[in-house]
Amino acid sequence: MALLTLGINHRTAPLELRERVAFTPEHMGEAFSALKVAAGVKEAAILSTCNRTELYLAAEDECSETVLQWLAGFHGLDVAELAEAFYIHVNEEAVRHIMRVAAGLDSMVLGEPQILGQLKEAYAISRSYGASGSLLSRLFEQSFSVAKRVRTETAIGENPVSVAYAAVSMARHIFADLRRNKALLIGAGRTIELVARHLRDAGVPDIIVANRTLERAESLAREYNGHGILLSDISEHLAGVDIVIASTASQLPVLGKGAVERALKKRKHRPYFMVDIAVPRDIEPEVAQLDDVYLYTVDDLRHVIEENIRSREGAAREAEHLIESGAEDFLYQLRALDAVSTLKQYRYRAEQLRDQEVERALKMLRNGGDPETLLRSLGRGLTNKLLHEPSVQVRKATAEGRTEVTHWLRELHQLAPAETAKPAPADTSDAPANEMETDREAPSSRYHKPQYHDS
Repeated sequence: MALLTLGINHRTAPLELRERVAFTPEHMGEAFSALKVAAGVKEAAILSTCNRTELYLAAEDECSETVLQWLAGFHGLDVAELAEAFYIHVNEEAVRHIMRVAAGLDSMVLGEPQILGQLKEAYAISRSYGASGSLLSRLFEQSFSVAKRVRTETAIGENPVSVAYAAVSMARHIFADLRRNKALLIGAGRTIELVARHLRDAGVPDIIVANRTLERAESLAREYNGHGILLSDISEHLAGVDIVIASTASQLPVLGKGAVERALKKRKHRPYFMVDIAVPRDIEPEVAQLDDVYLYTVDDLRHVIEENIRSREGAAREAEHLIESGAEDFLYQLRALDAVSTLKQYRYRAEQLRDQEVERALKMLRNGGDPETLLRSLGRGLTNKLLHEPSVQVRKATAEGRTEVTHWLRELHQLAPAETAKPAPADTSDAPANEMETDREAPSSRYHKPQYHDS
């Protein structure tokens, strides 16, 4: 089974493309079903955030081209346009990539912690739809474990660097003293909660939280001495705030150019600072054309973020070592699991041969055979049957020049090296009558084979 990670992120695709490839929660079930049918995928999980859309897949074949075509078709995109921003990681690289994502090393904000929660949510959604199986489950659990080690054993998360923190930092460049400004936060998710915390720490005295459900808005606002409103009431409060930061899961803009124009007239051209963190965007892009409005998107935050991550670069190098170790551990476990089915087959075949020989001996015993003679015959017969086919295949492989098979045989059975091994005594016991006939069928007939005689 092949492991694949495919997708786009903030490094490979502009915001306009990322928002068109984003998956909404209500479409996840449809996406999982269609993906399995279209690409023959056995297990799947989908991570969709403002900075990336990634598919984590387990499939019998390397199906990246099929998945690319499916993804383009699902979102109504041109395949060629999507292919330019599309990246693919297979097997070992797919394992390392998801661990880097979980640890925040692939984020726009190096080491930011929110991505781990988003990845856990993507895994939970996949499980809720029955889309993830044992392979992806092992991969996600190992990735979460590695991410935890990165958090606890390095300084990657010591400094408060995040999209939320960067947004508040930019507000300081517009307003000299944030203690004199009011803020409107649109949405009530994890990102907005972090924004509210940073605004409070910066001294913003009044925070309004607007959300689709009033109860959630009020619950979050109370934690920061603010108050909650409905999304439909934004226009009534817009003129009285100076900072607007939006991050919802809406598929359509929540704040339009007309509403901002009307608010600006009431404000007598006092400036607005706005940050749209959402993908798809919550604030109409045309708002940026208005005078006295400073509108930024997640991509505009990049230069602020780059200044703040330098202190994390040393910790990131330590984190890379932990990820490499975690990936190697996972791949080792995976290779060990691959042997299980083969070992089960091997044991089953040995048990079949054992049962055949035991049944033959029991039949002869019931017919009055001598127990001691039958036991010895049983031991010899079982030994011959167990060793016959491996012996034939080893001779065949050696004759074909594949001498490593002999080395593997010695390693598997802990045999002494050929040059120091003592010759084994010849076995002239009663081997199965058809053994020589079977040996003659193998392509090693040019070798002299010992003749077996009944004792």
